[in-house]
Amino acid sequence: MKTLLDLENWNRKEHFEHFCKMEEPFFGATVEIDCTKAYQTAKNLNTSFFIFYLHKTLVAVNSIENFKYRISEGRIYINDRIDASATIGREDGTFGFSFIEYNTDFKIFESNALTEIERIQKTSGLFTRSFDDDNLIHFSAIPWINFTSLSHARSFSYSDSCPKISFGKMITLENGKKTMAMSVHVHHGLMDGLHVGKFADLFQELMNH
Repeated sequence: MKTLLDLENWNRKEHFEHFCKMEEPFFGATVEIDCTKAYQTAKNLNTSFFIFYLHKTLVAVNSIENFKYRISEGRIYINDRIDASATIGREDGTFGFSFIEYNTDFKIFESNALTEIERIQKTSGLFTRSFDDDNLIHFSAIPWINFTSLSHARSFSYSDSCPKISFGKMITLENGKKTMAMSVHVHHGLMDGLHVGKFADLFQELMNH
């Protein structure tokens, strides 16, 4: 479900109109995430660390209203729930775009994710399903690179307002601390650095639980 945002009375109306005129309305930032506690928690739960931090990402996304905004035909809609389209790797080195439905219950989410990951790994090609709605984040893990910045391939002619969140290689420091780079790219018409900062802080808090 989604509801229409009252754009005329939105305090970011001018910001929205300004950034929507740009060829590249997305901006991004890369932050370092401490994943020491989260990695151990995932191991204690005997679950995939990838699925664990994907779930934490969606918890944070669904907690910040601006991350639930999407643009359609010049209007902004507020989605009740945001799911994930994550890139899932295969043994032959290719990947496919998945659809993993969000659920606040981690066990249900984990089951959904494992089913979809298995389906992707048994198929070939990039698009193995249709994507009818845009209440998604585009999610990827790049575990081979400890990046400090990241850019994305984009078609400027294609209307897109979905946040793109990517994680890099996990690094273990001498003191045992584990860190990962997290890149967040969002549509500037829908949010600013303030909102990305709130997302990063909330995600780190969730990872520390």
